[in-house]
This record gives sequence, structure tokens and C-alpha cells, in this order.
Amino acid sequence: MRRGLILIMLLGVSLYTMGQTPKGQSSWDGKFEQMGTALPTPNSYRTASGAPGSAYWQQKADYDIKVELSEKNQTITGSETITYFNNSPDNLSYLWIQVDQNMRAKNSNTAKISTSSVKAEMPAIVMQQYVLHDVDYDGGFKIQSVRSADGSDLPYTVNQTMMRIDLPNVLAPGEQVSFSIDWWYNINDRMKLGGRSGYEYFPEGDNYLFTIAQWFPRMAVYDDKEGWQNKQFLGRGEFTLAFGDYHVEITVPADHIVGATGMLQNPKEVLTSGQHKRFEKAKTSEELVIIVTQNEAEKAEKSKTEGTKTWIFDAEEVRDFAFASSRKFIWDAQMVDLGAVQPMAMSFYPKEGNPLWEKESTKAVANTLRTYSRMTIDYPYPVAISVHTASIGMEYPMICFNFGRPNPDGTYTDQTKWR
Repeated sequence: MRRGLILIMLLGVSLYTMGQTPKGQSSWDGKFEQMGTALPTPNSYRTASGAPGSAYWQQKADYDIKVELSEKNQTITGSETITYFNNSPDNLSYLWIQVDQNMRAKNSNTAKISTSSVKAEMPAIVMQQYVLHDVDYDGGFKIQSVRSADGSDLPYTVNQTMMRIDLPNVLAPGEQVSFSIDWWYNINDRMKLGGRSGYEYFPEGDNYLFTIAQWFPRMAVYDDKEGWQNKQFLGRGEFTLAFGDYHVEITVPADHIVGATGMLQNPKEVLTSGQHKRFEKAKTSEELVIIVTQNEAEKAEKSKTEGTKTWIFDAEEVRDFAFASSRKFIWDAQMVDLGAVQPMAMSFYPKEGNPLWEKESTKAVANTLRTYSRMTIDYPYPVAISVHTASIGMEYPMICFNFGRPNPDGTYTDQTKWR
């Protein structure tokens, strides 16, 4: 649990993530290797010290997204407007978009380059993913339209996990352009097919827990060193993304509870009066507040209310957006006083995570915020969230997905606790 929670801080404030050697750079051979030949040549954009130069620039991408999660069909259907700011000194005649879900498409290159081996000891779930393949699963983005701000169609080309949009007019330095993309895709069964995103199905009660990431077409990075970073995503590597502001409206079944990057904008509309009072209390309480109780979550599991609700989140200056949704969620939170700022630490977890998660999760988030803020900089965002589901460990701005599930009788080992 601790390992995943610590990464909240790192993901929220870093521009680049680890995971693969950047295109065009030599690999690092050892801790005593001289770094001179591996670093870019200093210029007005990047100094030899590693600090930004006098002419440093960085692109910006803002997103306005409306998305609906269908539990019945296990689909995501979305419409987004991207506003892209060209802060570079270059004229841009086309844009590159990451369509990472396409690594799950039937024609994906991922399966063609994947290798595996059977070890003497390995988790059953890993073996299951090796031998079970859902031949009926049709993954990947289904792009419905790409349009300019005036509603006219924009020409585009999809190449596996990258999509190029040709602009009708050159985007000059200092200018911005807005365009919209409509899409949908089938959500993967993460427990069978693996992945950083997807759903966990609970046969007892016929319920789902969704952890959703890499779920919308996103701007690829354009920078002074590589130009467009349009390398294919095959499922293992990490990627850079442009910072920007997000307004996201997430429509889910009416009895679902949603945790997401950003701050919830309409708590009165999506919570009961009691839950809303607890949510407001948690904003200023340094003691843990249970916003959605286990009794409420268990009742929701059984009743399955009809209809939908739309949860609205805003996030500023982040490089990505992820969310989790389930009627199984228990939700707790507390304020963490860092002096200059008071972010909320919170956790979302099904009853299968208790008693461990109610006792330890948000406490660990709060401790992470205090420790890293004391040793580095104050945590710059309003919330830090830990979401529990089985066999996953992945982090995104303000939210991370973590495993560490107790035994069915509620007991757990120290190893499970400290994960």
C-alpha cells in the first residue's frame, strides 16, 4: 500500500515518468557511467545544469470532457473538446494524439511483440492471463468524429496507438486551436486480460468496480528536443503528457460513487444529504470522516438503483486524468494541514478491503503528504486519493489504484499491510 501511495506525490508534480529510455538517447549502463554523452546539448531552452533556459517553453492542452460509463454494456462513451496552445517557436500544420486504448484492439502490435515464460512460482492471476484469451473482446477506440471548432470535419489518420490530425490552417507560435473528438470503447476485464485500467467483477452480488485510465484521446508531447513524441504505445512503456486544465463530467449509474483526479464540483447533486454533510466536515477535519459508510455501500450493492448521475470534476495544471467508479465503494477522507495548504486525503474501497483499508489507507495517504511536503515542496493539489481493487498498482495525478486485500475472514499479514 505504501509504495503505491508515495507515487501520488511523484506523479502529480513530475513532467516525465520513468519506464523506458527516451527516444534518441543511449541507455544507461551503470551507476558509474559518465552522463555527458547521454544528456542533450545545452542551449537557450535547456541549460547544462538541467534547469530551464531563458527561452524555455512548454505546450499546454486543456480538456473539456463529457463521458458516460455503462455498467450494463461495460463501455466508455465520450466527447471531448481539446484546446491546444502552441507556445513553441514553430509553425504546426498537424497534431499528434495518443489513442492508447488501441493497444487492446484486435489488430494491435502488442500481442505480436509480447513474450512470456512460465516460472516455478507465479501468481495464479498471471498464469490465467497467459492462457485465457477472450477472443470475443473487441478493444480499442472507436473514433466517431473529429471536428474543428466550427463543426467541420478534420482529416485524421489512425496509426495503431497514434492519431494524426491535419489542421486546415497552420498553428503559428502563440496561437491556440480547439477541436473535438467523439469516441467509445469496450472496457476490458482487467482480472482476465490484465492492464492498468479496466474492471473487476464480483460474481457474488453481480457488481463491478471500475478503475479507468488511458480512457480518452490525449495530446502527444511536442518539445524542442524531439519534436512530436509519437512513439507507439505497446502496453509496457510510460509516456510524457502536456500539462493543462480539465473539466470532466462523468455520468455513471445513479448508485455509483466516483473518485477522480480533481475536486468534486457538485457534491449536493450526487450525494445524499447525510453524505454531503460528512463530505463538508472532512474538508476541515484532521480526524478521519466516513463519507459513505460500509452499511450504505452494502445496501447499494443489493438494491441497484435505476437511472444515472453525473459527477463533475475540475483539475488545474495536471498532465492526465483518471477515475474510479463503483456502487461498492466505501469512502473516507480527512484534511491534512500542511501549513500553507490543506489538501484532502481520501480512500475509496469495497467491503472486501476492510478492516485494513478503513484503518490504514487514508492514514498512509496523509502521512505521505506530510512527509513529502516537509522534505520537498508543499503538495500542490486539493486531493490525494487511494483506490483499492485487486492485483493492481498504478498512479495518476491526485489518484492511485492499489492492491493489498485482506483474507476473506478479514485477517491480513504485515506484508499485505505495508504494500
